[in-house]
Amino acid sequence: MKTPKMGRYAHLNVVDFHPAGALLDGGKLGNILLPGRQVPKDIEINDSIRVFIYRDSEDRVIATTQRPKVQLHQVANLKVLDVNSTGAFLDWGLSKDLFLPYSNQSNKVVAGQHILIYVYLDNEDRLTATTLLDRHIKDFSSDYKLGEKVRLTIANRSELGQKVIVDHQYWGLIHKDNIRQPLKIGQRVDGYIRQLRDDKRLDISLEQPGYKKVGGLSDQILERLQSAGGYIALADKSPADLIEAEFGVSKRVYKMAIGKLYKNRIITIESDGIRLIER
Repeated sequence: MKTPKMGRYAHLNVVDFHPAGALLDGGKLGNILLPGRQVPKDIEINDSIRVFIYRDSEDRVIATTQRPKVQLHQVANLKVLDVNSTGAFLDWGLSKDLFLPYSNQSNKVVAGQHILIYVYLDNEDRLTATTLLDRHIKDFSSDYKLGEKVRLTIANRSELGQKVIVDHQYWGLIHKDNIRQPLKIGQRVDGYIRQLRDDKRLDISLEQPGYKKVGGLSDQILERLQSAGGYIALADKSPADLIEAEFGVSKRVYKMAIGKLYKNRIITIESDGIRLIER
């Protein structure tokens, strides 16, 4: 079997039972204890169980069926539970808190604070947190295609817009003109590759680009027309802020959607609005 990775989930087989719990086959790591309070009642030898692998307070490799809030090589917004002379301890959902050394803090943290961190393995193979994100998050990527869906973690704001971390690996930016909803640090949302820049930096959009989004918006506009008596006072030359306030999309996307309805001879586009064609 493959040796499970520290800080990741694995499906491991039960090889024996012990007064302290079940022993799982950890490959080169040897037998790994799953504490008794977490062992399913009906589990038997050779059964497979999904567990998370980490080190306990005595630095022993251990398994848990608890679900941590973050895994190895991922970012998350975590609460600081305590601070002592060695560093800070974070709530990541497991019985042993996640350690954040002073040397890994861009600014000193205090108990009760929420901070955006990245998890890596230190020189002693222990899961460790850091707020020095630039050491681990890359500025450039050529791994994506235009319009590709990605998973984002919201980071801090900049003069240009909202910085995000793409798939826990790369920095990206949502330009301020394309931000149409409140965003919080640590929030995880879906996004799309908006532009593949020559310098390989990633421009991100929260809206599905092009005609992929137009279909759903066209249906929404049609429903609005029907409920409004067949007329909406928003045309292709209407102010962008009015369009955004009414439908929550950019003027470009709105124009594409009503263009589709016009092409299909469902509406007429007038100087001040759009009108449903009577059938």
